[in-house]
Amino acid sequence: MPELPQLDSPRRRVPPTGAKRSWQTGTVVEVRRETPHATTFRVALTEWQPHLPGQNYLVRLTAPDGYRAQRSYSVASPPEDTGVVELTVDRLPDGEVSGYLHDHVAVGDPLEVRGPFGGWFVWRGDRPALLVGGGSGLVPLACVLRSRAARGAAGRDSAPVHLVAAARTRAELFYGAELTGAFADVTTTALSREDDDASGRPAGRLRAADLLPAADRLGALRGEADVFLCGSTPFTTAAERLLVEVGVPAESIRVERFGPS
Repeated sequence: MPELPQLDSPRRRVPPTGAKRSWQTGTVVEVRRETPHATTFRVALTEWQPHLPGQNYLVRLTAPDGYRAQRSYSVASPPEDTGVVELTVDRLPDGEVSGYLHDHVAVGDPLEVRGPFGGWFVWRGDRPALLVGGGSGLVPLACVLRSRAARGAAGRDSAPVHLVAAARTRAELFYGAELTGAFADVTTTALSREDDDASGRPAGRLRAADLLPAADRLGALRGEADVFLCGSTPFTTAAERLLVEVGVPAESIRVERFGPS
């Protein structure tokens, strides 16, 4: 992709247009490596509005010759974290937007964004939820866990949740320290290429035994819980089949597939 120019100063407030979710220029206030190939960009916004866990923002890059590229990224930070959004970007092979963000964007840089978007793959906290994610599909599901924790800290009740998180190795597990630390009591980890010493689970792809206990406990087998499934097309296809095999009604499963644009 051509070298990109400096965008307008993020300190300039976006003129009121009367339309929601217009493009605005935020400021990158933190860059945090999550895995060898994934980085979180924390962006302060001048026109912030609350999002729902599961929603996403568009990121737009503009080159000197006017060429533009944009991609959609799920929000990782909870809506209780006001004034900012965190977008975790998985670097894709030959990805022009993800590659530029990883190689060139630093703290203090402007970043043009628009959002939040999405109204179907969202968690509202009023029903039990089984969360199943692999790779970058863990981003919106981590937002659910963070929002639920923030609600609890504020004395606001929400329905129970459980996350089944899949990765090839622990080093490639998005938010691994958080999922196996602060959220260990509501997380099941499935590593396909490493034994999990903490749980005793041998290496292997996601299997029915990883899903059934939480699905049964939350009432997902009786249609009493929502199931949010997110990841690559191969992962979500296999996981959806497993969920149906253990008895989860297909109509309870909401699927969001991630991958190259």
